[in-house]
Amino acid sequence: MADLRTPELGHIVVLAGGLSYEREVSLRSGRRVADALRSLDLDVEIRDADATLLDALQAAPPDAVLPVLHGSMGEDGAIRDVLDLLDVPYVGAGPQACRIAWDKPTAKSVVRAAGLTTPPSVTLPKEVFHDLGAAALLDRVVSRLDLPLFVKPARGGSALGVSVVREAGDLPAAMVGCFAYGDAALIERYVEGTEIAVSVIERDGEPVALPAVEIVPAGELYDYTARYDAGDTEFVTPARISDEAARQAADAAVTAHRALGLRDLSRTDLIVDAVGRVNFLEVNVAPGMTETSLFPRAVTAAGLDLGRTLRDLIARRRFP
Repeated sequence: MADLRTPELGHIVVLAGGLSYEREVSLRSGRRVADALRSLDLDVEIRDADATLLDALQAAPPDAVLPVLHGSMGEDGAIRDVLDLLDVPYVGAGPQACRIAWDKPTAKSVVRAAGLTTPPSVTLPKEVFHDLGAAALLDRVVSRLDLPLFVKPARGGSALGVSVVREAGDLPAAMVGCFAYGDAALIERYVEGTEIAVSVIERDGEPVALPAVEIVPAGELYDYTARYDAGDTEFVTPARISDEAARQAADAAVTAHRALGLRDLSRTDLIVDAVGRVNFLEVNVAPGMTETSLFPRAVTAAGLDLGRTLRDLIARRRFP
């Protein structure tokens, strides 16, 4: 990304924290982002998304806001609505695009319509699961989708409440675990293959895919512990996939970014199966920025500096 000359860029607020299950991850992301921007001699303040935020933003409007809030408030469009109401520029997707991307079944439908391959799935709200008879319903799910299955909250992040189901008898417990983190479960056919993440940044208004990061967890799942405990997961950049699969993965991430109406930055999670087909899993509008997160790894693999990359995105929101 071009090194913009932005002496006019003044006070920047990094939003981190919030009250979601991912609060601690968000705070770690916020600290890393603030340090990266401060290394460029920028005036950066970290603020939590709490009862003091609205008054603070109105009393001293920042030049721009960089949200690194994870979970519902940070990714469901709500905080973006608030920033729009205050006429404060911010990095990242607008409220409507966030709402669509945050809802995984809706996002899957949108990207499928755009031509991407995504595993077949069903979505079951907690009420339907209980009211219609769990046993009979889950029997039909297994019959329709086949085993193994992947169960995850229809809305949420950091792999909280996710599980792989290889035996039909394990599905009820997986559903209960999922419902601990959300009111609806997305049940997908599990795709065996190479798990990768492709981050996207915008250059001159055009989304550009960064090198794919391959994810090799110590256990079966790239779960919350594997994501955020250093040493629990091996990351390989660029991913060990064919050149053709790498091209398709980059195209898929850019297609998802465009189809969902995202802007500035995003991260798309994909699986490359045994025949080299790229499968869309989900997209993240507020990628993690911790020391183990995928977006900063992709930035580094592209030969870019995290602070300068984020500064340039901020400058484009402040001076469109």
